[in-house]
Amino acid sequence: RRQRQMCIRDRIHCIWHESIWKYMLGNSIQLIGRENYMEQYKVKGMSCAACSARVEKAVSAVDGVTDCTVSLLTNSMSVEGTADAATIIRAVEKAGYKASKMKAGKQSGGATDEDDALKDTETPLMRKRLIASVVLLIPLMYVSMGHMMWNWPLPPFFEGNHVAMGLVQLLFTVAIMVVNQKFFVNGFKGLIHRAPNMDTLVALGSAASFIYSVYALFAMTDAVVKGQDDMVMHYMHEFYFESAAMILTLITVGKMLEAKSKGKTTDALKGLMKLAPKTAVLVKDGVEQTVPIEQLHIGDLFAVRPGENIPVDGFVKEGNSAVNESALTGESIPVDKNPGDPVSAATLNQSGYLLCEATRVGEDTTLSQIIHMVSDAAATKAPIAKVADKVSGVFVPIVISIAIVTFVIWMLVGRPVGYSLARAISVLVISCPCALGLATPVAIMVGNGVGAKHGILFKTAVSLEETGKVQIVALDKTGTITKGEPRVTDIFPVGCEEAYLMHAAYALEQKSEHPLAKAIIAWGDANNQTEAGVREFQAVSGNGLMGVRDGKHLQGGNWNYISGQIRIAKEEETELRKQAEVYASEGKTPLFFAEDGKILGMVAVADVMKEDSPE
Repeated sequence: RRQRQMCIRDRIHCIWHESIWKYMLGNSIQLIGRENYMEQYKVKGMSCAACSARVEKAVSAVDGVTDCTVSLLTNSMSVEGTADAATIIRAVEKAGYKASKMKAGKQSGGATDEDDALKDTETPLMRKRLIASVVLLIPLMYVSMGHMMWNWPLPPFFEGNHVAMGLVQLLFTVAIMVVNQKFFVNGFKGLIHRAPNMDTLVALGSAASFIYSVYALFAMTDAVVKGQDDMVMHYMHEFYFESAAMILTLITVGKMLEAKSKGKTTDALKGLMKLAPKTAVLVKDGVEQTVPIEQLHIGDLFAVRPGENIPVDGFVKEGNSAVNESALTGESIPVDKNPGDPVSAATLNQSGYLLCEATRVGEDTTLSQIIHMVSDAAATKAPIAKVADKVSGVFVPIVISIAIVTFVIWMLVGRPVGYSLARAISVLVISCPCALGLATPVAIMVGNGVGAKHGILFKTAVSLEETGKVQIVALDKTGTITKGEPRVTDIFPVGCEEAYLMHAAYALEQKSEHPLAKAIIAWGDANNQTEAGVREFQAVSGNGLMGVRDGKHLQGGNWNYISGQIRIAKEEETELRKQAEVYASEGKTPLFFAEDGKILGMVAVADVMKEDSPE
């Protein structure tokens, strides 16, 4: 019994110590991890640069936040520091907006917050709002402007019935205001939170026009009752219903164009995400099994057949192949892979079977890092954008103040209320599509998008701005300016005619699946080469080829392979290798061919430059 009690006591001590260590280790890990980290958030309710400036200011004031960047165009926020998510979200809500933590994107096909952020849900909504606004605005403009200015006909019921015309304008304007109620909700919410934004200007301008017009309509009814026909006509000219509706419709046009620009720029990022395979062929105990990409871990073996994308980063354990890495590097010439060579996720295996070992999976793969780099670039601000944000942050209050001063001055000099109000509204309306606050971030985002469509990725917005000042460009990879289709560029025969060398190369390469072989086959087809039967064809490890033609043994491949198959004089070898180095320095790949142990010559293959590259 004593032994059992001692065992139980010891076991309790073990559990207690284990719990203490877990608690201490957990906290230490948490503290280590919280020294410097960046979190992504989705922010809802922002409509202009003043909104993003307000959110940025509110979150930056939170204890523990070292850096905060808000992207209006992606409605996202990057926060760096040790502040917890709940405190940050609370700060955003106090500023009058909504925020939620963004889940990191995964390589799988499942929907994530990052994927949702890239969906263009704004453009369809803005399009519907615009169509409804225009449909309602046309009859309103016909009644208010067409009839009043150009005497366009109206139904007999309206003849001399000015109150009825006013009521029709009132109804159409109310309908347009309901369709575009978001301007008023966001605008007055910003005013209540002492953070006026561009929507505040739109809402104030439209509301002031509408309220004064309603006052004029009621004043008109009083004039009708009193039989004051001259005052009826006077108040008829005081209607600004069409201005209230036109303001909302015009700004909606701008908002829809902005939403459309935002939607187009995310296409390149979506394309990058689609490159990632959804499944992998896991090899366990010699048995192949297709599994979701999330089930692949570091150290697992996976197989990649010709024509398949490599699922994760790793290195080749067995097999030889040519891998097209253009999706990551821009280089269109495939890279030969042998045991020990690294491979990257989303690159395409073109020729042979590869057995690889995973070294980086999930968020750690090169592709995932590129995707994060591009999405983070949208959250960074160029120096000019930072200036724009500072200006737009104080712009709205200044514009409202100027509008008030304008109204007061015109009233002091003896102008009527309607005249003075029209001038104040003009200040609000003309100022509201703030060029700095709206156009600058759109220009940056569109610039990023257009670049991405042409295969150019900007790491940050600062890089994009600096690129505008560039005068000289140095390219470290040919894929940037080339067609992506290898072509024969040079032929260097040794001890035979050029035609004989090319016929032998064409005959041998016809049996090959290597991407560089396509260049020689294309040359042969263009020069009407006839097919010569090659027997006993074999692709040799180390990227060489061999076969038998007319009883003679043909060999082709790189110098490491060919040099072991031929007998060549020292002078010939020196000249051949010197010329090969010249071709290589020009970005060309030299391929050597031999017959029965005698060198036939060398064919240089390269990815040729696009015609529009100099431009």
